[in-house]
Amino acid sequence: MCSFSYLKQETNLTVVTEFILLGFQGGRAFRIVFFCLLLVIFCVTVSGNLLIILVVSYSRSLHSPMYFFLTQLSFLDLVLTITVVPTMLLVVLYEGMYVSFTSCLIQYYFFLGCEALECLILTVMSYDRYQAICNPLRYTSVMTLTFCLKAVLLCWLAIVSMVLMFAVLFSQLLFCGPNIIDHFFCDFDPLLELSCSETVMIKLVSIVLVIPIVVCPLIFIIVSYGYIILTVLKIPSVTGRQKTFSTCSSHLAVVSMLYVSIISIYAFPTQIAQISVNKFLSLFYTVITPLLNPSIYSLSNRKIKVAVKKLFSNKSGMF
Repeated sequence: MCSFSYLKQETNLTVVTEFILLGFQGGRAFRIVFFCLLLVIFCVTVSGNLLIILVVSYSRSLHSPMYFFLTQLSFLDLVLTITVVPTMLLVVLYEGMYVSFTSCLIQYYFFLGCEALECLILTVMSYDRYQAICNPLRYTSVMTLTFCLKAVLLCWLAIVSMVLMFAVLFSQLLFCGPNIIDHFFCDFDPLLELSCSETVMIKLVSIVLVIPIVVCPLIFIIVSYGYIILTVLKIPSVTGRQKTFSTCSSHLAVVSMLYVSIISIYAFPTQIAQISVNKFLSLFYTVITPLLNPSIYSLSNRKIKVAVKKLFSNKSGMF
């Protein structure tokens, strides 16, 4: 699969209209096993995140800020999975696939929006945990429904504005060939490497936007957990410390998985020898993290487990 799809313009400039995603190279046995594994992960991820959204919406005991933000996180994981994994399944099945220029950019915009918005939602969740543990008496007056809705709406507006900005910048780039992307989805660096236009501006904008979207939220989360840990250490009993910290352990685990994988890939320059490693690291935050998030929050949360049992017992009683 090495042919090219081009569109000849009157200026004799050859413009790419399709890209070829190579995905993961391997033998037939590897592709079959990998395809089956991805298919199972896709089904479990979609079911798990839909279940979280359904349970939180159904159970009145879960109508609190923490679970409201959790539904936002599950929704983002759901969209990210639907955006990336089906394409990955086709790439594995057919040892690569063609994807139109427009479809490739749309996939990147959805991926970018989901990952960036997840960083901001996790930041708001850390603020919720900070208020709940460090200022419990003021929690209900601070974390009101109005505040939660405004915080989420502000996050959405910020990310939509960022995606629109990237859409404008990408629309000004030309892709003259080659059109082979050695990845399983359309990501930022592989796309820019194929552009025959000047990419200094879009790289500069991406670096600038990393500060408010990734760096500042990470610093805010670290500071919040610094205060949380200091507050927990002041609790006299070991049982009390464990019980209090358990309310934010799930969130801390999700934050760690997301930021470690993102920083591992995007904080260091990509070398040719690292391409395969980067693809496997990309699997972590595009496939594994959305799979684990519902499990992390449900397995360690008694309220969610009770709500799930109640939901299914009520549903079974209807038949």
